[in-house]
Amino acid sequence: MSVLDKIILNKKKEIKISKSIKSINLIKKSFFFNKEVISLKKFLVERSGVISEFKRKSPSKPSINLNADINKVVLGYEEANSSAISILTDNLFFGGTREDITSLREKITIPILRKDFIIDEYQVFESKSLGADAILLIASCLSVNDVEKLSSLAKSLGLETILEVHSKEELKYLNENIDIVGVNNRNLTLFKTDINNSINLSKHIPKRFFKISESGISSLNHIIKLKKCGYKGFLIGENFMKSDNPSRACKNFINLIK
Repeated sequence: MSVLDKIILNKKKEIKISKSIKSINLIKKSFFFNKEVISLKKFLVERSGVISEFKRKSPSKPSINLNADINKVVLGYEEANSSAISILTDNLFFGGTREDITSLREKITIPILRKDFIIDEYQVFESKSLGADAILLIASCLSVNDVEKLSSLAKSLGLETILEVHSKEELKYLNENIDIVGVNNRNLTLFKTDINNSINLSKHIPKRFFKISESGISSLNHIIKLKKCGYKGFLIGENFMKSDNPSRACKNFINLIK
């Protein structure tokens, strides 16, 4: 069983428990559910284009920054001119929690992307109630019909949707409800990264879609190459989080690419 298979299996168990604790009707009564959504696409254009990610660990790196102070790091990310914040909410494999989003929503003014393995409509409603502005749908975890259904629901709730793809074949998952195409440079089976994945896929992504590159981005040269291919956003996590001071690492990188 691959790591991705293990993650999805565990996610199904988590969702079942969550549904038994809190119904969708109750979720709709949450404080943030009717909050006005901040446009991720708009902020990618108006600010640096960098989506700075907060994550404590990953399946390939069990200790990226386990003791990082999320408030200090994320507030520093915003001050560094990040366009948005990506927050991993998977606990078992990435060390995140749903409370990581709710604890920050009123402290920052830029969009929050909930990054998780979303496979059920329940999680879309939940994302809105947490205070997220956008969600990530991973093509390799879903069917074409799943993506259509989940992205349609997200749009009806005002959430923007990133469809994450890893290959040309996964572009068939695109539909009118998708706001952004995110090309992941990390192979979710081998967990190896190569930004050439974004470069090679760029010419196959329909021009009407806003596109971002995810993972493995660590230098000015990477940004230059990706911008030449039409990428307007860059999701960066580990390159910042592995530092003793993620906020400073973020600020230095964004100053470098101005």
